[in-house]
Formats: sequence, structure tokens, C-alpha cells
Amino acid sequence: MRDDADVAEITGLLDGLTAAGWPAGMRIIVRRERPHPGAQLSLFDQRDGLRYQAFATDTPRGQLAHLEARHRAHARVEDRIRCGKDTGIGRFPSRLFALNAAWLELALTAIDLIAWTQHLLLDGDLATCEPKALRYRLLHTAARITRGQRRTYIRLAEHWTWARDLAAAFARLGLIPHPLHT
Repeated sequence: MRDDADVAEITGLLDGLTAAGWPAGMRIIVRRERPHPGAQLSLFDQRDGLRYQAFATDTPRGQLAHLEARHRAHARVEDRIRCGKDTGIGRFPSRLFALNAAWLELALTAIDLIAWTQHLLLDGDLATCEPKALRYRLLHTAARITRGQRRTYIRLAEHWTWARDLAAAFARLGLIPHPLHT
């Protein structure tokens, strides 16, 4: 948890949750923090300059700091869902189930490839950028693949801004052992 964040449980302040249809044993945990510089605040957050977040959990016990950190770690999942929507999950091409099923499999494969590429091969800004930026910066790079001296080479335009990053990614890829040769 960040040093300047506060976490509290407010379940006891909300009377009638179970009567309103919420599950028994549910806990409401809130967090407030100073936003990072440049963050856009909602109208609610602008009142005192703090960012507020609330979440519900059915975990019956545990330290609030741990529960809150576990909840924030789940944001990575939501980032992958957003990545999936940018990679084709939200736009099925046909009314036929079989075509849409194939499309979904390809989109899920693309999401996995992007995630593993960013995790294993890229660093800095490229390791965290959105799929649209990654497509522009790396996947649409003009290059030539050549073979010679029993090796494969990739020839990139020297003036391309991310040429060194792409070359470094290919170098890292070459260091990963082939599963059949281990």
C-alpha cells in the first residue's frame, strides 16, 4: 500500500445491506489517496483533491491492507480485458457462430502473444503500452528478414525510432531456450 493512502471498512455504517438484497457477510472497504500528478479526477474527487475507491468482498476476515492490495492487484485482469477489446474481442465479424468462435480464438491468441511479448521481450514504455501503440511502434515496422551463415537476421531501418527496442526484443527472444532442445 502507498504511504499516503488510507483504508477503512465502512460495512457497519451501511444499515440494511442484507435487506436491500446484498449477500450476508459482505464487507465494504474504502480507500482514499492523493492522485498521481496529472491524474484526471471525477467531480466527486475534485471536492477535496483526494481519489476515493470502494469495493465489496465476501472474505470474512483478513487485514484491510491485505484485502485492499489484493483488490488493486486485480486491476491487471481488467487491463487485460481492455487489451482484449482493443484486439478484437468486442467486434465479431459474422452472424455465424463458427466464424465468431474462430475469431475469438485468434483474438485470445493475440492477447496472449501481446502479454507474453511485453512481459518477456520488451522493457520501458513498450512493456506497458496499449495494443494500439504497440501496433504502431513495433508491429508495423518495415523490416527485412534475411538468412545467411546459418543464421537469421532482421534488417531494420536505422531511422525508425523503436528500431533498437525491436532489435533488443529479437535478441531476448533468441536467448529463450527452445522447448525441444532442453
